[in-house]
Amino acid sequence: MGPVKLSSKKKMRNSLFIVFIILTILIGRIGFIQFVQGSNLRLLAYEQQTLDRYISPKRGTIYDATGKTVLAVSSTVESVTVNPVNIAKQDKEKVARALADIFELDYETVFKKVNKRISIETIAKRVDKEKTDKLRVWMQENSIDKGINIDEDTKRYYPNSNLASQFIGFCGSDNQGLDGIEARYDEVLKGKKGAIKRHADAKGGEIGTEGENYTPAINGDDILLSIDATIQSIAEKYLKEACIDNKCTDGGNIVIMNPKTGDLLAMATYPNYNLNEPYEPYTEELKAAWDTMEQAEKTKNLQAVWRNKAIADTYEPGSVFKLITASASLEEGITDTDRAGEFCCTGGIVVAGVRIKCWRYYRPHGPESLRQALMNSCNPVFIGLGQKLGVEKYYSYLEKFGLLDKTGINLPGEAKGIFLAKEKAGPVELATISFGQRFEITPIQLVTAVSSIANGGTKIKPRVVKKIIKSETGEVQDMPVETTGEVISKTTSEKVLSMMESVVAEGTGKNAKVAGYRIGGKTGTSEDGVNTGKYVTSFCGVAPIDNPQVVVLVTLYNPTGEGGHQGGGVAAPVGGQIFSEVLPYLEVNQGNQEEVEVKEEVAIPKITGLTIQEAEKILKENGLKLKITNEPECLDKSTTIVQNQTPQPGIVVFKENEVFVDL
Repeated sequence: MGPVKLSSKKKMRNSLFIVFIILTILIGRIGFIQFVQGSNLRLLAYEQQTLDRYISPKRGTIYDATGKTVLAVSSTVESVTVNPVNIAKQDKEKVARALADIFELDYETVFKKVNKRISIETIAKRVDKEKTDKLRVWMQENSIDKGINIDEDTKRYYPNSNLASQFIGFCGSDNQGLDGIEARYDEVLKGKKGAIKRHADAKGGEIGTEGENYTPAINGDDILLSIDATIQSIAEKYLKEACIDNKCTDGGNIVIMNPKTGDLLAMATYPNYNLNEPYEPYTEELKAAWDTMEQAEKTKNLQAVWRNKAIADTYEPGSVFKLITASASLEEGITDTDRAGEFCCTGGIVVAGVRIKCWRYYRPHGPESLRQALMNSCNPVFIGLGQKLGVEKYYSYLEKFGLLDKTGINLPGEAKGIFLAKEKAGPVELATISFGQRFEITPIQLVTAVSSIANGGTKIKPRVVKKIIKSETGEVQDMPVETTGEVISKTTSEKVLSMMESVVAEGTGKNAKVAGYRIGGKTGTSEDGVNTGKYVTSFCGVAPIDNPQVVVLVTLYNPTGEGGHQGGGVAAPVGGQIFSEVLPYLEVNQGNQEEVEVKEEVAIPKITGLTIQEAEKILKENGLKLKITNEPECLDKSTTIVQNQTPQPGIVVFKENEVFVDL
């Protein structure tokens, strides 16, 4: 018998089953493509069928407060892209070779890009027009008119290089702000990208000019900072000199504020860096070691110099903080400025069984008024005032002055002050706070608090941008001056300013005097941490006293030079130098010309290494007095040698000033 043949019905049934299986698979595949892969495939189709090139907007220009000095500007450059599918196969090698040669790129990398099966690939960003012109000539000579795109782009440039570097910040390779003003105002400055869209066929070839869509870029808005380039330059000049002369191992900063508006006229940090080369070493020492450094070490050094210490780093303010204690005490009516003998310094004060010394414990100040206590920077007096105020009341003033919170300055990275919680503050903690130690604040917090004293008692918010200029309309938007109520009365403000003037006229701030101007201030010295052997020295000044327009805070970190680390000898002279140039620049009227003109100035002579007897003779010849800070009970002036002196040699002061020496 032959093989059994399948019946026609069975054949048909099997065929239908196979067809059913195939249809089921096809439907399943279609469903998978439609619902699972649909969105991704639509995106791929769009990329294949369109040739998109983006047009970079011009980033807004940053001006100083006068509007005359450009601090950051975007210059026109060009970017080069290719459409690999539009470059003929026989031309790919020579195109890659030309692009690599003109833009100094690796040939193999460029060749791979030219051979990719994608619609567009970037070859070079933000290159000078000189190079793209070479490419244009090459394209013309080789009859290549498609597949290579040259589009206008922008590149950020900082005409003043290092000026206000930590304040302004810089941009990344994509023109996005990465630090400072550039980062905080990125949305204002960056503008909106434009685009050129052109449809392509299935192979990626251009379909004529049909369907081409051009969307223009919208340039970013311009801004006017509160920073005045001239005042910033003055601050940076004297800060650099001070840090080098006093061997400040951890640098320093200077903040200058208009107390009436909150405008930051200058915010300088040393060392600084070149904004046009933010990733390059910024000191000679780093340049020498840069090539041998690990990347992590490079990054650490760069991040350190990018850091704006005036807002990001906290420190113990020391005796400058006595201004806050004095203000609170006067406002509460527990003391007044000139009650003779109201206080008596015996060299220290016992608080909860702990004796806290005055800085001049070896030669107590004796009977004092509040004015004299501030002039002498006498710790026990301010400890006593803190005790009278009490923790609850004292902390209420810390809050009023804004010292328990951030100032809200519109810059990235602001730190908050570090205070012991009110509930945990005992008598000893209150005592140390009262004269400025064992807590930390930022320089911007302190200069803002002192500005509240200087402007008549109103709490003010720091302002970094004065105006925004819209690129499309030219409309000018003024940024408001922000105040948040009264901290102290105008009467209290005037009393504190009067005492600050005495500090500069006759107290620890003598070295901040400037002929012809009424200046007030307070010096400060504090240990940088507990038992570190490092110090922070500072001076906060206000001028002119009768109508304050400028508050200056000088902060120097760990001065290790011959001049010592006392605020009066190291930081106050810097304040005086700044006032001597800033006040005339601002056309501030001279308020005490007749009084000061009769006083003679003299440069401090060098007396280190001499005997006390020799030093006294030289100082007397120069109209100066010698004061010994650590005088022993038995002293032989003919043999005892001067080890250190404050102020340093060369500092110009008025005659009759004292020169402090260590033996």
